[in-house]
Amino acid sequence: MRRTFDAIIVGAGQAGPPLAGRLTAAGMQVALVERKLVGGTCVNTGCMPTKTLVASAYAAHLARRGAEFGVTTGEIAIDMKAVAARAQKVVTDARTNNERWLEGMAGLTLLRGHARFTAPNVLAVDDEELTAPCIFLNVGGRALVPDMPGVGDVPHLDNTDMVTLDTVPEHLVVVGGSYVGLEFAQMYRRFGAAVTVVERGERLIAHEDEDVSDAVRAILEDEGIVVRTGANCIGFAPHQNGVLVSVDCSSGEPTVTGSHVLLAVGRRPNTDDLGLDVAGIVTDARGYIQVDDTLQTNVPGIWALGDCNGRGAFTHTAYNDFEIVAANLLDGEDRKVSQRLLGYALYTDPPLGRVGLSETEARKSGRPLLISKRPMTRVGRAVEKGETKGFIKIVADAETQRILGAAMLGTSGDEAIHGILDMMNADQPIDTLRWAVPIHPTVSELIPTVLLGLTPPSEKQA
Repeated sequence: MRRTFDAIIVGAGQAGPPLAGRLTAAGMQVALVERKLVGGTCVNTGCMPTKTLVASAYAAHLARRGAEFGVTTGEIAIDMKAVAARAQKVVTDARTNNERWLEGMAGLTLLRGHARFTAPNVLAVDDEELTAPCIFLNVGGRALVPDMPGVGDVPHLDNTDMVTLDTVPEHLVVVGGSYVGLEFAQMYRRFGAAVTVVERGERLIAHEDEDVSDAVRAILEDEGIVVRTGANCIGFAPHQNGVLVSVDCSSGEPTVTGSHVLLAVGRRPNTDDLGLDVAGIVTDARGYIQVDDTLQTNVPGIWALGDCNGRGAFTHTAYNDFEIVAANLLDGEDRKVSQRLLGYALYTDPPLGRVGLSETEARKSGRPLLISKRPMTRVGRAVEKGETKGFIKIVADAETQRILGAAMLGTSGDEAIHGILDMMNADQPIDTLRWAVPIHPTVSELIPTVLLGLTPPSEKQA
């Protein structure tokens, strides 16, 4: 049996459902195929459950600091089953709302099953075939299992497992010193676990500037997390107390024994079982679907959106993929991925907000630069909250007087960064933001002061 639609969307992550909404509103008959959970990674195993867990961990951390604020508390205890149940309720509510929206969408056929190409414009879903002149792939990604010695011989966790864990590990060993790993490391330390972070590179979050990496490491170590960088011989073996993790760093013990091991070393796209070769769709060596600046694949009439195209690994970039495609197809616009100014955040506490070029990247560009950096101890709001760790750093082009990038590691850094992101998107000069009058007391009010401190990098930074 073959059914014909105006468009087929494979995957109900962050790009698929809103695209279905726009296409059906334009009068199209659309099929949306989802083989697992509506909402994708963000709703089910990523942003929503992890940030809910982060909130619980922050509450525990703040409760332990109660005396600093003149608040007397009793013994602080963690009910991990209640913590996990709260996170799962947030997930279930969000997914259910999405499902109800889709199921009530006029012109949409929501199909549950695994879609696979049988021809360039034909997809098989279980025992029926679907065809359409426009096909959109929004199949997302999953945790990468690294090819490390012994990894198949021991139990290990990924982000999907961690968000449903309802017990506190005795000792959690996190393999991977980037965003996913560090967020889980801090939250489970605050839940009461001993935590060791093992990173093959010489520093954490290596694509960030060295001062950012060092500051994040100090924040984690201040909370009792052990960080092992330069782990040049990571391997695994069963142990009576859990898992023996080989580290073999230049300093410290060569092994770590953990009750639980989290693998957080990257992601891979869910493209290996779609029959892309049958459709003639080109992927790179890692399986990411190759797309042009408008998100079209090499096959006419087929687009790839979200994590599976390798053009962004965030919920907001996936949603922006939808916006680009919808604007071009339905609104007569000419939107491109290359116009996107990337911002993102690391949700440790305090969080890191980032936009544009890092200082390292800016220096490599050869442009004449202006750089300014101020500690969060200069921010009244941070002092008042008792959360003064971190700093704000801004990098600008001396000739164009445009901001090139910024890092805000500190309380509300993930929110305050948007003031700079908006100025960069609006292509406004430094003075536009310099003469803004921010509200007091906020973290953002330090931004004009930081801009006033912009000097060439050869000069001493305050």
